[in-house]
Amino acid sequence: MILDQLVQASQQRVQKVPVRERVKRIQQARKMTTPVLSFEAMLAQPGLQLIGEVKRASPSKGLIAAEFDYLQIAQDYVAAGIDAISVLTEPRYFKGQLSYLQAIAQTVSVPTLRKDFIVAASQIASARIAGASAVLLIVAILTPVQLQAFITLAHELNLSALVEVHTTAEIKQAVAAGARIIGINNRNLKDSSVNFATSCQLRQAVPAECYVVAESGIQTATQAQQLAAAGFDAMLVGETLMRAPDKGQAVMQLRAGVRG
Repeated sequence: MILDQLVQASQQRVQKVPVRERVKRIQQARKMTTPVLSFEAMLAQPGLQLIGEVKRASPSKGLIAAEFDYLQIAQDYVAAGIDAISVLTEPRYFKGQLSYLQAIAQTVSVPTLRKDFIVAASQIASARIAGASAVLLIVAILTPVQLQAFITLAHELNLSALVEVHTTAEIKQAVAAGARIIGINNRNLKDSSVNFATSCQLRQAVPAECYVVAESGIQTATQAQQLAAAGFDAMLVGETLMRAPDKGQAVMQLRAGVRG
């Protein structure tokens, strides 16, 4: 199962870093006073916000971008009026790097999200040190105790936590752990299949006080309009934008008719 492989790879990466270094990162992040752009303030804006993803590859699609000028991609997104940027930092299956996130966060004027398979507190601290505005936390790979602790740590470090769910039960777990932002993923992480209907089916299970983001399988303006009508605050789009020859045009096409 690909999810198990992704989690195992992430755990191995964390374990290669000495415990002393991991503790040092957390201590450094706790001392940081440099402000970050607010991910939640972005979500609070009227209309359906668009989070564009910067990723080179994926387990299901293989290499997506043979030429990968990640800074130029981010700048093209911003020039087209994108609201936030998600950066894949998982190196083995997505060909990502934390350095991509750091460079993008230092360059753009919109919030950035570290998208990875986070299994340790030090990864959240590393995101803060790199300049991220938010981190992705996946309910399916964390225990309830871990999830609550990681959400709490993110908030202490002035980071938002986008808590990813795939079922009604996971929504309940996320809310119980203190999530303020729920991300509904249309991709089944067990077999990589995508069902766009998942997000709209689960939307009503998210409490009104939470922001809600639709993830994966979003390809057309019609789908974006459906998400807006269903009450989503944002959509996270990766492959559709990464494969577009003109990323600025693709951004504008997706968001047509869904801004407040």
